[in-house]
Amino acid sequence: MIDAGVVAAIGGGATLYELTIARDFDAPRELVYEAFSNPVHARQWAGPRGFVATHFEQDARPGGKWRACLHQTESWRHARTIPDLWQGGVFKEIVPPERVVYTFAWEGEGGQPTRETVITIQFTELDGNRTKMDFHQAFFDSLDMRDGHNTGWNSSFDRLNDYLKENLQQLGATAQG
Repeated sequence: MIDAGVVAAIGGGATLYELTIARDFDAPRELVYEAFSNPVHARQWAGPRGFVATHFEQDARPGGKWRACLHQTESWRHARTIPDLWQGGVFKEIVPPERVVYTFAWEGEGGQPTRETVITIQFTELDGNRTKMDFHQAFFDSLDMRDGHNTGWNSSFDRLNDYLKENLQQLGATAQG
């Protein structure tokens, strides 16, 4: 395995081992943030299509932990059956409704985490009650790992977009309450 931290230290193209995704959502920034930070909502869209979050908990504050389990419900990228995917991490920075920074690691055999990456999400208010989300995750051990996350995150963000469209009123109520 290539250690992306070493690649970064020697200046050898570390951006190859980073993932950046930009998405626009037709919802106010506060509600997009609510969909991310409230586990009741996040559980509904977490994971790519073909998976459901059977477990989702998070304490969205600096030092708070999060943990989720994604269970396969249909074929994913031509794979027949994928074992439940446990993941988790720790929140490093929370600036409602603008920015979230947290760690991400898969739980390996025996519940041991893999090497963690750091995710930074910036929410920018756009005109007309729209939100731009800039997502960044670094550093991956390989391009295959980065590309797999790219596919999974984009599918999850498609689900988030659907969830926002279907639940704006409910999100608004929980954001205020």
